[in-house]
Amino acid sequence: MPSKAYYIGLMSGTSMDGIDAALIELTPDGAPGLIGHHCHPYPTELRRNLAALCQPGDNEIDRLGELDIQVGETFAEATLQLIKEHACRREQIRAIGSHGQTLRHRPGVQHPFSLQIGDANTIAQRTGITTVADFRRRDISAGGQGAPLVPAFHQAIFQSGEKNRVILNIGGIANITWLPSNSAEPATGFDTGPGNTLLDHWITRHRQVDFDRHGAWGETGRIIPSLLDRMMTDAYFSRSAPKSTGTEYFNLDWLDAMLGEDAELATSDVQATLIELTALTIADAISLHCPVAEQLLVCGGGVHNGYLMGRLAANLPSIEVFSTAKLSVDPDWIEAMAFAWLAHRTLEGLPGNLPSVTGAREAVVLGGIYPAGLSR
Repeated sequence: MPSKAYYIGLMSGTSMDGIDAALIELTPDGAPGLIGHHCHPYPTELRRNLAALCQPGDNEIDRLGELDIQVGETFAEATLQLIKEHACRREQIRAIGSHGQTLRHRPGVQHPFSLQIGDANTIAQRTGITTVADFRRRDISAGGQGAPLVPAFHQAIFQSGEKNRVILNIGGIANITWLPSNSAEPATGFDTGPGNTLLDHWITRHRQVDFDRHGAWGETGRIIPSLLDRMMTDAYFSRSAPKSTGTEYFNLDWLDAMLGEDAELATSDVQATLIELTALTIADAISLHCPVAEQLLVCGGGVHNGYLMGRLAANLPSIEVFSTAKLSVDPDWIEAMAFAWLAHRTLEGLPGNLPSVTGAREAVVLGGIYPAGLSR
């Protein structure tokens, strides 16, 4: 590996609020450093079409084919804008690691699969940079869930020999990574359930905004114990790990079914209860699977929801809860950085999954490699 190697990571989560692009530098020992970042919004119509395709409908194959290319083009635009903003030359960048946009995640069916779009051929051709993509399916082929994959990166940058740590990513779906201070013990992790997805969809339905800034609206409501108890009975929360989920499961249809005859409840009270659902399912998962945890490091968009962070701390009184920013790692860019790092692992022929997290039979090299064009 050369003395300096640059990679770009591209990530769009289940909230579909835009594409996170992170430029990182890897030193010879593999330590990543964030050089620059860019958030690239989806065009409104593209975002609308993606949301529609996440639900079963008509003519899905044609819509999928076109959106695959459109998302690839938008990912390429995000890459080129990042390069422009940080005065980097394309030839300096060894590879792009693209997670893509998840449309379906079905690890529990008879023939498990996970589908991310954002054509890597288009990204490589438009940018002139070798692109690594389709990270999840190799893990699934080895018997794993295909997700979460970021825990391997969490382990690489956050494991401490002094503290038992949990890393919590609150995106649309929330996931935890258990990092024991004894590195001889395996790191584990899984999706705990909804993170921001139900909060975002509920506030969009009733207040026509994309998200509950700082949790201010939810904080005006009151938690409804009967609704919370009903939601907590969902079988996903008591299922054993490894496990992973997505917005094809936790969505407004799920919430409407839970509301049932209580559909006329005050909307702010429902929001407060959804925040408590996220906090409580995370706290329960940590208490059960990581009983000796001392620190909870939080990243992802949910870290900016002050009310949610407060409820996490209240539900985990014996654990220190703080943002990864306290360790000088920007919480908004960790996932994008992770896929840049995973691209490096793939090009070096190194495994990128943690079988102790995904349930795969073995560690495997993830993703497919799409070389840069000859005219690069």
